[in-house]
Amino acid sequence: MEPGETIVEALQREVKEEAGLHCEPLTLLSVEERGPSWIRFVFLAHPTGGVLKTSKEADAESLQAGWYPRTSLPTPLRAHDILHLVELAARYRQQARHPLILPQELPCSLVCQRLVATFTSVQTVWVLVSTMGVPHLPITACGFTPMEQRGGIKMAILRLLQECLTLHHLAVETKGLLGLQHLGKDHTDGICLNVLVTVTFRNAGIQNEPPKVWSENFFWWKVEEDLQSQLLQRLQESSVVPVNR
Repeated sequence: MEPGETIVEALQREVKEEAGLHCEPLTLLSVEERGPSWIRFVFLAHPTGGVLKTSKEADAESLQAGWYPRTSLPTPLRAHDILHLVELAARYRQQARHPLILPQELPCSLVCQRLVATFTSVQTVWVLVSTMGVPHLPITACGFTPMEQRGGIKMAILRLLQECLTLHHLAVETKGLLGLQHLGKDHTDGICLNVLVTVTFRNAGIQNEPPKVWSENFFWWKVEEDLQSQLLQRLQESSVVPVNR
């Protein structure tokens, strides 16, 4: 991405520079990260115009572009990390695992995460809420310390949960993204990822109540019935954008 671009503008510019095509994104497919200083967004898109780049138009961006069967890609590949992404797109075309998700163009000054941290018991769902100011979903900024760079953006989730929960008897799992916001303009080149997280007890057995919150700045909110079924479905089907390291 270049300064001042939205994520979609960067996607469209890169496709035009490297392949010669105009395109429109359909949905975010996955997010890959190596800590908050390296985040890659993977989209499924469709061409809307332009002309495939030929070898006569070779430049520093690419030598040329062409359409290939996904089972017979040209060799040698510059990088093999695209192979699982091609298969991810093919599976999504056959059966969508999550709703269509595109970045919301809203300003954000930090690399941060808005947590939808859930605890589920039978058919009841609780969501962790912050009481600092107006009640809201907790937000944690990603740190740039060497430890958080090595541990990835999930380190910031654990750091926040440690502020209110005793984690040694709990299992915390990041399920994926429900959405994201980014603008990139007017010096607000941060991003906020809306992350779905599950909190469970490590010990087997049914727990009817969520783990105790020991900080006065947080509480568990029991989700209302009309939202509960939607959230349960997303949890059960892993209907989220995956985040991978």
